[in-house]
Amino acid sequence: MQRILSTELTGHLGETVTVAGWVHRRRLLKSVAFLIVRDAAGFTQVVAGDDTRGPIETLAEESVVEITATVTANPAAPAGVELTRPAVRVLSAVTVPLPLELHRPALTATLPTQLDHAALALRHPTRVTALRVAATVTAAFREALREQRFVEIHTPKIVASATESGADVFRLDYFGRPGYLAQSPQFYKQLMVGVFERVYEVGPVFRAEPHDTGRHLAQYTSLDAELGFVADHRDVMAVLTRTLTAMAAAVAEYAPLDVPAEIPAVHFREALRIVGAPDDEPDLAPAHERALGEWARREHGSEFLYVTGYPMAKRPFYTHPDPADPRWSNGFDLLFRGVELVTGGQRLHHYDDYVRALGGDLAPYAGYLDGFRYGMPPHGGFAIGLERFVSRLLGVANVRAVTAFPRDLHRLTP
Repeated sequence: MQRILSTELTGHLGETVTVAGWVHRRRLLKSVAFLIVRDAAGFTQVVAGDDTRGPIETLAEESVVEITATVTANPAAPAGVELTRPAVRVLSAVTVPLPLELHRPALTATLPTQLDHAALALRHPTRVTALRVAATVTAAFREALREQRFVEIHTPKIVASATESGADVFRLDYFGRPGYLAQSPQFYKQLMVGVFERVYEVGPVFRAEPHDTGRHLAQYTSLDAELGFVADHRDVMAVLTRTLTAMAAAVAEYAPLDVPAEIPAVHFREALRIVGAPDDEPDLAPAHERALGEWARREHGSEFLYVTGYPMAKRPFYTHPDPADPRWSNGFDLLFRGVELVTGGQRLHHYDDYVRALGGDLAPYAGYLDGFRYGMPPHGGFAIGLERFVSRLLGVANVRAVTAFPRDLHRLTP
């Protein structure tokens, strides 16, 4: 008999069916035994009387079972049906104590315990939901950009030089010469604008930053996009807003989120004034971002806020300056609920501008710079941190709690 999922039971009332999954919870009463079986779609309640409860009495939670039984109406059961008169076949028995409990509505184990035992903790519905949300917003990101004429690309994750020209990279031995794990696909997605005009990528990026906070990971998933023939960074922001609107719509069943048709924007100088920071402050601190998030909700009813025109001194070398005042950049950050979610902006597109911006030894960037020798249009792009977006969306304080197998300052396993 072909297996069906828990969500399909209502269509088989009165029939004999086969389900399979994990023993989520077991209750043994005097005259009846209850078994809650969990599969990828949800839960099934199984009820066994004295004549069929024998195999259930010895089952441990998380054992994998296959059950053939009759679908019976019961308004108190999940989806209004339950399985009765079950025949139970054990596919994989658990014979060791579980390091944490999965049957409770919330995981009570500490986050380090959950991460140490990720293979088990990730089965809990709250952890499953976070991973489903991540998968859903990723799919929506892809679809929204395809609809805007973007082409998906795949770029190397082992590179010859650091993207940001900084020290926060993981160095490795690449057949006897130095290589690095890519901080971002920045160089490659810019070059691919010269091929497809509009490109995007979903992939891992690596940052050897010694942060030990709830918002940083050493490896995370970046949702990147780059587009050519822009007037300035505002064209990039328009694409980002449209893309976020589609992503929010896709996850509305999990966490309703309103993306304004026009997200409010303030220049960096105005942002400093709003938070009461000195005029010469070079960047926004986390406390500044939180204050700006509160201001955006209060003044605009928006969970999002663009901060534009960051100082050029705080932006990567490929950032295009503001033509009206080159102290400021045509770059932006997007804050979501008081936390930086997206960094983006317009890039330089003339070869001579790159020579001036880089100075010194251009050899490490030769392959990258060639693209600008051969003609590149005005372009720009952005990158969304997937795990940070999901954690803010679901109201989870630590990005590790929405990441399957996080890598950070202290964790390299499992």
